[in-house]
Amino acid sequence: MKELQKRLLSIAITLTLVVLAIMLGRMLWVRYMDTPWTRDGRVRADVVNIAPDVAGLVTEVAVRDNQFVHRGDLLFRVDDVHYLHVLAQAQAVVDERRLMLQMKRGQAARRIALDDQVISRENREDTDLLAASAKAEYAAAQAQLDQAKLNVERTVVRSPVDGWVSNLLIRPGDFTQIGVAKLALIDQHSFWVYGYFEEHKLPLIHVGDPAEIRLLGNKHLLKGHVESIARGITDRDNPTDVTLLANVNPSFNWVRLAQRVPVRIRLDAIPKDMVLVAGMTCSVIVKPAK
Repeated sequence: MKELQKRLLSIAITLTLVVLAIMLGRMLWVRYMDTPWTRDGRVRADVVNIAPDVAGLVTEVAVRDNQFVHRGDLLFRVDDVHYLHVLAQAQAVVDERRLMLQMKRGQAARRIALDDQVISRENREDTDLLAASAKAEYAAAQAQLDQAKLNVERTVVRSPVDGWVSNLLIRPGDFTQIGVAKLALIDQHSFWVYGYFEEHKLPLIHVGDPAEIRLLGNKHLLKGHVESIARGITDRDNPTDVTLLANVNPSFNWVRLAQRVPVRIRLDAIPKDMVLVAGMTCSVIVKPAK
């Protein structure tokens, strides 16, 4: 009897462990397949490329690589001697055109006061047109003066955002070209997370759903919410050739890997003692709102 009881107890324990293992395996399978989570996440941020609006020699670089700067802080200066000369020349042209306008207006006013027997109507109309032409030339000279002032102001390059200097590629004595980026700024207030979710998990994700972000090797747990879902990804099996015809891949594998679709996660708050770097990897778990 005791031997039978031991055998029944052993069978019961074995069956219980098997049932628990099956239940646990099913829970893990459901969690892995049907829960919107991914280990393929990236921290992103807005990167502002700083390029001068004027060309010239760099006379001063006021920042260092990876330095934090505030909006409006000086980044670097471009030699303004040439632009000051252009400004002085534009100012002289404006003064000349102003005097010319005053003279033409005076002539037109005097001719208007004269009788038609003293001066012809055609001469009076020509004088009015000359005064209008002088006014237009004065306006053009004033625009050139404003452009010269703007160029002098743009020789001083300042930070447009609060953030960190990155990839500083400029030194005093370098010659800068218009529109050629010399450094980048990582916007402090623009960090977000891109979670690359498998395509069959997208029906479980909705805009506004809360999300948890855990960085690789970091103890902090970040909170956020789904901001948007990408509406297009590259089709690698159907590229377009030089003739603009479809280049369809003839091969087809029985095992097809699910495509990864970017889901943008807005961070609700960032701890002050946390160093967040654009490009960090993270895991993202979306908790669908009920």
